[in-house]
Amino acid sequence: MYPNLYYAFKDLFGIELSGLKLVNSFGFFVAIAFIICAWVLTLELRRKQQQGLFIHTEETITIGAPATLTDLLLNFIMGFIFGYKIIGAFTIPDALNDPQAFILSGKGNLVIGLIVGAVFFGLKWWEKNKEKLEKPETRTLRIWPQDRVGDIVIYAALFGFLGAKIFHNLENWNEFVKDPVGSLISFSGLTYYGGLICAGVAVTLYCKSKKIKLIHLYDAMATTMMLAYGLGRVGCQVAGDGDWGIPNTHPKPFGWLPDWMWAYQYPHNVVGEGVPIPGCTGAFCNQLPVPVYPTPFYEIAICLILFGVLWMIRKKVKVPGRLFGIYLVLNGLERFFIEKIRVNTKYESLPFQPTQAELISSLLVIAGLILIYQSGKWFEKNRAAQSIG
Repeated sequence: MYPNLYYAFKDLFGIELSGLKLVNSFGFFVAIAFIICAWVLTLELRRKQQQGLFIHTEETITIGAPATLTDLLLNFIMGFIFGYKIIGAFTIPDALNDPQAFILSGKGNLVIGLIVGAVFFGLKWWEKNKEKLEKPETRTLRIWPQDRVGDIVIYAALFGFLGAKIFHNLENWNEFVKDPVGSLISFSGLTYYGGLICAGVAVTLYCKSKKIKLIHLYDAMATTMMLAYGLGRVGCQVAGDGDWGIPNTHPKPFGWLPDWMWAYQYPHNVVGEGVPIPGCTGAFCNQLPVPVYPTPFYEIAICLILFGVLWMIRKKVKVPGRLFGIYLVLNGLERFFIEKIRVNTKYESLPFQPTQAELISSLLVIAGLILIYQSGKWFEKNRAAQSIG
């Protein structure tokens, strides 16, 4: 396992770069997933625009105006944080031994923070001053849905993280009550469906305010979200973040199958779970006492296959909303069945003692089936109304 990129580069290339200890492996792969999926979503939204399914909106911008005090202050704050924490980590002894603890602490380099903040402040002023006109001009631009992918990604990332933290703490209420502050600010402990739900609500509200037709947006995001889930699980597998399966002591069914694909102990996992590894010193020296199902790897493989299926049929599914319904069903089924071999908190007070993910995935399957069935009726009704109009 590679808790951060320092260990990955050290093992794979024999290079030791202490600064890479600040780059968490899970966060790195999630960032890569967002970048790739933003590109895929842009392609799909552009394709639907060419089909005439979207309309543009117009926005007025001002060209040639000097930098505002708000712009300058925001850049100073960003620069200060970068200098105080990121650059400061290289100037404070032992800060890189436990990057998470350092980042969450109040420690930092005040002098470097002020210097870098001042540099960011000056660069923003210089950038705006270079473009300044004697008389600022106003221009009206046409904005299409694909032009807003950057904003959509930011909303999805921010509210997805918040939702994942909230749902994780709801699922593990006893742990949250013992240490509320630590549970909220910890880098670990994220629930996928919490992120999906909260990000979905935030993106929906944002796109609705920008007059983007939601049903076509959802269809465009069906392939994107399946791909995002599959790529995001790469970070879980590489870092060993605790999203693994139940103990697996069964004999390997196929001789050609690598051991880690069937049962794995997740050595050097980022959450420090398990027992000490003999001879290992320093941080991240634990591994699970009993091999478990590597469920993140299974989800990577399954979700990338399902992404391929959705991608192949996306042009053949003509009824608006139906592709998104298919996504909900596939996503729900995948997660429901993987829960059977995955470690998770069960609701002991409910019948059948389900997990949070089993409840939500069941609702997604039901919602998806309803959408697949009803979308045809809604589409015909809407087309009839348009023909009359």
